[in-house]
Amino acid sequence: METSSDRPGGVRRPRWGRVAAALAVVAVLIVLAARFGPVLGWGGLFGEESRDRSGPALLKSIQDMDRYEAAVGNFQVVVDLEKDAAFLPDAIRGTRTLYVGAGAVGGYVDLGGLTERNVSVNGDRTEASIRLPHAVLGTAALDPNRSYAVSKQRGLLDRIGDLFSDNPAGEQAVQKLAAQHIDEAARDSGLAERAEKNTTAMLEGLLRSLGFRAVTVSYG
Repeated sequence: METSSDRPGGVRRPRWGRVAAALAVVAVLIVLAARFGPVLGWGGLFGEESRDRSGPALLKSIQDMDRYEAAVGNFQVVVDLEKDAAFLPDAIRGTRTLYVGAGAVGGYVDLGGLTERNVSVNGDRTEASIRLPHAVLGTAALDPNRSYAVSKQRGLLDRIGDLFSDNPAGEQAVQKLAAQHIDEAARDSGLAERAEKNTTAMLEGLLRSLGFRAVTVSYG
């Protein structure tokens, strides 16, 4: 076996062992530089270039909308999410993320189930009464252009895990929590009542333009 030594009489090691160790160190340095190079100003050494190789978007289906979108509420929430591991200090395992979530919630009235029983018109077609279901709220849709992480604190094990993930689980957790808080705020904001008010105004204006002098819109 071919060997090498640092000095006469010293401990001899296989040459391939030194080569493997050196390659391992180089590989670790490359990974760290690629991950943290832009932060340290080394972007020129390991610069990234994006190429869009996506195929064309395919239309899968078209769904007719049977609802009137009557109001949209825009919300913002600051999420402070901390996760600790039992029996381990935060420096080893634990996360804390401060995240600003901005999103919108729509209020709409479902018109798809209306029948002749929901509408009544008098004989000379001057008065109309319409009964609609109560307005409901959609789910919160976060705006990625206005939502961002203010700060992230990670334990050593969590930082190592983030090296191999483009979307760490912590980010998914705060995004989900932000959407939940926005949904709760929308329910308490009077957005559904505003949607009903706007729907009433729309129908009154439409029917009056058709010659009706009295229009009554109710919900229930």
